[in-house]
Amino acid sequence: MLLFVDSQFLSPYVMSSFVALREKNLHFELRTIHLHLQENRGSEFSTLSLTNRVPTLADGDYSISESSAISEYAEEISPMPRIYPHDVRERGRARQIQAWLRSDLLALRQERPTEVIFQKPSDNPLTELGQASAEKLVNVAGALLSHGQLNLFKDWCIADLDLALMLNRLVANGDDVPHSLQRYVAHQWERPAIQEWVELQKLSKI
Repeated sequence: MLLFVDSQFLSPYVMSSFVALREKNLHFELRTIHLHLQENRGSEFSTLSLTNRVPTLADGDYSISESSAISEYAEEISPMPRIYPHDVRERGRARQIQAWLRSDLLALRQERPTEVIFQKPSDNPLTELGQASAEKLVNVAGALLSHGQLNLFKDWCIADLDLALMLNRLVANGDDVPHSLQRYVAHQWERPAIQEWVELQKLSKI
């Protein structure tokens, strides 16, 4: 398997796919794509990725893009260990969370890009739209983790990474986040697969 990733290791979607594959104990190699040089639009990559986007996973003569699709593909080809809940309703909720995080909160993603996590915090205060997105995120996360639990469900799932990553845009930047959610983020960040990604990101700057 080959996982095509952004050369700066800053994409939250690439990180999600990387962690999913690592948690599955699947063997894969990384191939970096320099997005600023538009390597994703080259003919070689276009034959693998219909949408010219990273992450893209190549598995033999099959390739698939979009992080949630890659996670679900990994779950199908290698059922254990699970990265989605066993219970069908919890699994549906996990997918709902993933879909929401990828389709909403645009202002927050723009004003608190992943650079604030991996490089340096932003000095700019959130705009009104950014603040509204942050409040929505905190409210939803607070409802999902209303009992102070450290995973969304009984066991860890890939939606935990996606939610923690979004929350960490605020936590790492020093924005106001309830202590219980800060604790959740810190706990998630301790996972070996996440720490491996953090180290890769550091190495990309050398």
